Amino acid sequence: MTTLITGASTGIGACFADAYARRKHNLVLVARSEDKLNALAKRLSEANGIDALVFAQDLSKPDSAEKVLAFCDEKKLDVDLLINNAGFGMMGEFLSHDLSRLEQMVTLNALTLMKLSRLFAERFARKRSGGIINVASTAAFQPVPQMAVYAATKAFALSFSEAIAFELKEKGVRVMALCPGGTDTPFFDNANYERSKLMIPLEKPEDVVRTCIEAYERGESVVVSGFMNKLMVNSSRFAPRSLVTAIAGSIFKK
Repeated sequence: MTTLITGASTGIGACFADAYARRKHNLVLVARSEDKLNALAKRLSEANGIDALVFAQDLSKPDSAEKVLAFCDEKKLDVDLLINNAGFGMMGEFLSHDLSRLEQMVTLNALTLMKLSRLFAERFARKRSGGIINVASTAAFQPVPQMAVYAATKAFALSFSEAIAFELKEKGVRVMALCPGGTDTPFFDNANYERSKLMIPLEKPEDVVRTCIEAYERGESVVVSGFMNKLMVNSSRFAPRSLVTAIAGSIFKK
């Protein structure tokens, strides 16, 4: 078995790499930071007796998905599981963000995720096996002022994953969306948000990954990690969207 993980250098992606290495999957690790990927690949291959290949690539570039596929073809890799984990967010008002940076976010969180899913799903369907895990977010379930574009990209990831899960099931391909809430990763530091302002404790990335893998193996198409996150996601369905938006905006307002 070979698993390809994007955004594998830190956080949830690195935990996915560790979890599947312990399950004796060979790995393809993709992210921008080649040094971090090499260190992770060396540690996991030595500890678990698996092959771990590194491909350093900025996935916020529009042609990055094709480059990932070309790397797999060059190495003659038969990928069995694709984990689209790479992504980033930015806190602050929509008009405060640089347009080019917003474009990079949409490209990484939505376009590259879609393109990688399309490229690998075609191969999975041909052999009638394989799977895709797309990392969305609890932000996918409602508009989030101060994180407007990020939440919108995650809503895309969730809706897209549910739709293709239905389409591809009869072709032998499994697709699932993982929707974590606040997780103890570099995400909030990179997004310029103070962790102390969060209303619930951050989950450990190891716990998020464990929840995800268990749900994927059960054949679920969507999983929300964490009891409080599930409670908030489900309760928001029974409130007016204007109220849900206002609450979300008050949480993330600086």
